[in-house]
Amino acid sequence: MKNFLIYSITIISILAIAMLIKIDNKNLEPNTLYEVYLEGKSIGVVKSKKELEDYIDAQNSKFKKDYNVKRIYSPNGLDVEKILTYDKKVDNVSSIYNKIQENKPFTISGYQLTIDYTNKRKSKGKTEKIKSEIIKIYVTDKKVFDDAIVNLFETFVGTEQYEAYVNKTQEKITTTGVYIDNIYIGNDLTIKKMNIPVTEKIYSDSNELTQFLLFGKENKKSNYIVKSGDTIETVAFNNKISTEEFLISNPNFTSSKSLLFPGQQVVIGITDPQIEVVVKESVVKDVQNKYQTIERYDDSKQVGDDVILQKGENGLERVSQIVEIVNGNTTVVTPISKEELKPKTDRIIVYGKKQVSGVGSTKSWGWPTNSGYTITSPYGYRVSPFSRYRELHYGVDISGTGSPVYAPNNGTVTTATYHYSYGNYIVLNHNNGYYTLYAHMSRFAKGIKVGVNVARGQIIGYVGQTGSATGPHLHYEAWRGKPMGGGSRMDPLSLYN
Repeated sequence: MKNFLIYSITIISILAIAMLIKIDNKNLEPNTLYEVYLEGKSIGVVKSKKELEDYIDAQNSKFKKDYNVKRIYSPNGLDVEKILTYDKKVDNVSSIYNKIQENKPFTISGYQLTIDYTNKRKSKGKTEKIKSEIIKIYVTDKKVFDDAIVNLFETFVGTEQYEAYVNKTQEKITTTGVYIDNIYIGNDLTIKKMNIPVTEKIYSDSNELTQFLLFGKENKKSNYIVKSGDTIETVAFNNKISTEEFLISNPNFTSSKSLLFPGQQVVIGITDPQIEVVVKESVVKDVQNKYQTIERYDDSKQVGDDVILQKGENGLERVSQIVEIVNGNTTVVTPISKEELKPKTDRIIVYGKKQVSGVGSTKSWGWPTNSGYTITSPYGYRVSPFSRYRELHYGVDISGTGSPVYAPNNGTVTTATYHYSYGNYIVLNHNNGYYTLYAHMSRFAKGIKVGVNVARGQIIGYVGQTGSATGPHLHYEAWRGKPMGGGSRMDPLSLYN
């Protein structure tokens, strides 16, 4: 009987408690709260998602001022999820903010620009990737990037020329001149809108971005005080930059022939372009067809008893080309046509006593390619189109697709082989103290091999694009003494002065 009473009381108690809970739950609704996750890990619960977002924005007014933006956002990797719970406990917004701040940077709305800077070269008919670099740039507004690109175009093309190109007001070529066919970015470029961490370098000024795109992160610049006798060419060479780089850093000078005066301060800027500005131009120009010197020998005359039978006179040719220029450097010249305006007259000189075969004259040198050529890269400092590092370009690059390569003087072939950088190249010993080198040839002429003597004007090979070459051209070097063997390089054009 006693156990029955205890059992009954227990049942009644349980029912009473259940009734109380049921009655109480009629008036109990779940709370709508927001759980905060950082990189997938919960860091607390807040009453309002908007309250947290507004607090983040209010605490970072400095970044809004720095980047001239209206709002600061949560870090990437922060998620706020709505939850329903009977638990009324919430965290203070400031404590959640502190946890976020300790682990992840806050963000602003902007754009990420990804530049694929991949350099390639052709070697033995195959395309080989030699350097690949991905550059990421962040801007607050796409217009910042667009304006910077316009600044680059104007830097490499010229403001007036670029405006004429954009406005389609360029004058058509009637006789000679230059007409810009196209201007574009040569890199693969992607743009996407995103929230950018404030710890990244973010550009909000197009002029600042322009400087980065031109000179890179290091932005190496120094001042130079002009001395008596300085020219733009000598100042550039002595400071290991190209004349084009000098003009980029000193836009107040319109050409490499502009005059300098002693005491004048100029900027020496070492460019490191982060993007490729490609310009394609139609060019028609009148160029000299330089006369050759024809040497004859007379055994009946004494050595030194030289007679000029005919004076030389340069001819004139009108040459049409398509020229591709990357960041101010000519990379490819495609010949279109050539018209003779005035024939050349070769110089004929008779030397007493025939010279020994293989010994070149020190008095005159022939040109190694056909007429109608363009010197695309002179002897001097430049940024390599392959490595993007600064280098002294030891020769001159001469355009002329398929043109024969001529020996400019009598000499002996000392090298005729392939090199990964020079491609097919030949070295001539002129047995007069000078050596010359010819690189990137498509092939050697028949019979050309080491030990063979060649005469001035003899074909030794053909212009090509082997080795490290951005386009078809002849790389022409001159040495006093043996190349890579104690000799010293010199500007080949000095042979013709």
